[in-house]
Amino acid sequence: MLDTPSAQVPALSLNDEAADPDAFAAALGGSFERFGFAVIADHGVPQQLIDRAWEETKTLFALPEEEKRSYFTPAGGGQRGYTPFKTEIAKDAKHVDLKEFWHVGRDLPADHRFAADMPANIWPTRPEGFKPVFLELFEAFDRAGDRLLSAIARHLKLAPNWFDHAVKDGNSILRLLHYPPIPVDAEGVRAGAHEDINLITLLLGAEEAGLELLDKDGRWLAIKPPEGAMVVNVGDMLQRLTNNVLPSTTHRVVNPPPERRGHSRYSMPFFLHPAPDFLIETLPGCITAGNPNRYPTPITAHDYLHERLVEIGLVKK
Repeated sequence: MLDTPSAQVPALSLNDEAADPDAFAAALGGSFERFGFAVIADHGVPQQLIDRAWEETKTLFALPEEEKRSYFTPAGGGQRGYTPFKTEIAKDAKHVDLKEFWHVGRDLPADHRFAADMPANIWPTRPEGFKPVFLELFEAFDRAGDRLLSAIARHLKLAPNWFDHAVKDGNSILRLLHYPPIPVDAEGVRAGAHEDINLITLLLGAEEAGLELLDKDGRWLAIKPPEGAMVVNVGDMLQRLTNNVLPSTTHRVVNPPPERRGHSRYSMPFFLHPAPDFLIETLPGCITAGNPNRYPTPITAHDYLHERLVEIGLVKK
């Protein structure tokens, strides 16, 4: 890991989206087409809220193992609540990931039309401030995601509000990740090489070294954003929708050097999903003679998600 070169992913300011939306869209789209990743500063998620969220996250994962496991529902495929250490495995990986996590989803009324597909949240008894902080943070991520999707739509020559219908009441998930201290001879890595399932992922906490992307030439490149910036990457659903014009890049979280293995690593990815009934169908503007339709059979977001959750071991066949 120490010899891994750094990816030259340019840092973009979301403030520029308001000042010159077309220029920002071009810069964001260019970064995605080159790396599948972008680095976003001035993302609009309040730092005070982020600081509170880190405090709640660390307190949550410091709870006794038995208490955390009381919030684990194996039949739920890890969609809500707690998932224990060494549960998730990257597709085709030999070793499970060295992490534990908690999922917060969209809060919906019990009679909502998506209630059957999007389970109710599981809230811990402690820490006491957990629920209000993460409901607020979920909304803040939602707003930032909407702005980024608008820029992506512009880049794809679509109406700026094209994604609005797709993500209204979308099945997005806020994941709180804890990579505990590990021994020097740990088997496996903190997160094996994988691609994300969703449209885009918005990630906080990548300042701590470890996140790497697989470049087009086969090299692993380290990503280390400026303090407070957000890392955003394309997911498989957006790759499929755009016929690979916007690539979903393989990435991983490698183990730290020996002197850092006694420290925990925390991060907060927001997996922005469309609504369960959204039909992922190749955009006509992304089909050309040189790039024929790779995905001629449309699939709903719900069915695609289920397929992938089976592949990574969170849902049993």
